[in-house]
Amino acid sequence: MARADYAEMGLLLVAALVLQPPFSHSVSRVTAAQLPYSWHAGCPVAPAQLRRVRLSYWGFDRRAHSGALVVNGSVVGDVVRVFRRLYVARFPIRRMRQIDAYRGIDERSLDADNTAGFNCRYAVAPGPKRWSVHAYGLAIDVDPVENPYVEGGRVHPRAGRAYLDRARVRPGMAVRGGLLVRAFAAVGWQWGGRWTASPDYQHFSKTGG
Repeated sequence: MARADYAEMGLLLVAALVLQPPFSHSVSRVTAAQLPYSWHAGCPVAPAQLRRVRLSYWGFDRRAHSGALVVNGSVVGDVVRVFRRLYVARFPIRRMRQIDAYRGIDERSLDADNTAGFNCRYAVAPGPKRWSVHAYGLAIDVDPVENPYVEGGRVHPRAGRAYLDRARVRPGMAVRGGLLVRAFAAVGWQWGGRWTASPDYQHFSKTGG
């Protein structure tokens, strides 16, 4: 490649960076009324322990968007650092809405390829009934269609079957050594994709559960 071609590529890169709006975020408290489907009496955390974090994210349409995650107040700093890194690198996220937009029904959120955090529900796993880490606001599911949860012979969501071949890396996928996994690992979060019996490629959590 000629020197002029390299110079042109450099100019295009600079132009792209300039055109990308800066990452932004804001944090606010939430009330029970603002969590009509995702929280109820008896949940392991109270609304006072949760925060809504509005974040910039880069979409599959190659444009900047703003979305919201509800998470435990203790992990707000982690979440902001992760999504700032993803945004700067233009890692694509389909959509980011709190799960109340789907009436708190996890499968509806997954089908919509929605990235979400808090939801007071039980774990989707064999064995005794127990609270999901999402019920504590300490887990986030990212791009669930591109990163399905494989539970025995079931795939959540069903559209995730198209992404069961993890060696064929496509935009939005969480893969070992990839940007998404490294971004969460940098703040001490663990990836469900490491689970051998029932890999949960979309799932990242503070506790490892």
